[in-house]
Amino acid sequence: MAIVAIIPARFASTRLPGKPLSDIHGKTMIERVHERARAATTVDRVVVATDDERIAEVVRGFGGEVAMTSPLHATGTDRLAEAVLGLEAELVVNVQGDEPMLDPAGIDAAARALLDDPSLPIATLSLPLTSVEEMLLPSVVKVVADARGNALYFSRSAIPHVRLGASFGLRAAAEAAVARSLARKHVGLYAYRREALLRFASLPPSPLEEAEGLEQLRALHHGMRIRVVPVDGEGGVAVDTPEDLERVRALFLPEKGRPV
Repeated sequence: MAIVAIIPARFASTRLPGKPLSDIHGKTMIERVHERARAATTVDRVVVATDDERIAEVVRGFGGEVAMTSPLHATGTDRLAEAVLGLEAELVVNVQGDEPMLDPAGIDAAARALLDDPSLPIATLSLPLTSVEEMLLPSVVKVVADARGNALYFSRSAIPHVRLGASFGLRAAAEAAVARSLARKHVGLYAYRREALLRFASLPPSPLEEAEGLEQLRALHHGMRIRVVPVDGEGGVAVDTPEDLERVRALFLPEKGRPV
């Protein structure tokens, strides 16, 4: 079964223009991400999907494979779906192009979930929530799952709300939810069956997706199961701002060219 990791990459970025080409100790961010994806043992092929020739030139320069896509895509998933049309792939892993410290084991964990259960259309990852601050932070996406590990809901809000007697205080409820491990932190890496990816990209956005700004809610709205695979560790560092980039640079070991 052919498994392809696709890294969507675009040059435009409001907070960090040209982000994929940012330098991290002598290599661009897109090359760092590509190296991490190549290190996954389940992946047969790594492809960068982009609409920008500057990114494509750099990727080809380090020996990577490029799929040129339309500049009109609203999301990385749409870019992924176009790219897969030209590829021989039964399973597709969407690797975020702004996480140069991605753990390759996460790619393997998501892919193996689909390999182990042929009925699953989509798999993703989750990490433990380690603090009340994380639970209350809208930029940290929370996920709750059923007994089989399938997602029930993803939210930027603190979920679930633990009712404590007559108290409805948000912080106290969040503290209780974290203490009881009732939710986990979502990691935005997905593995799809080819047909599931193409179906997902063809579906209209759902009201909850638009309200939360979370694409994965479209899949749940239309009855597509998402298996949430628990993984350990602290997760990668997503680079969205110049400050994030400096943080990542500080965490790399320049002499070895890999994260601490």
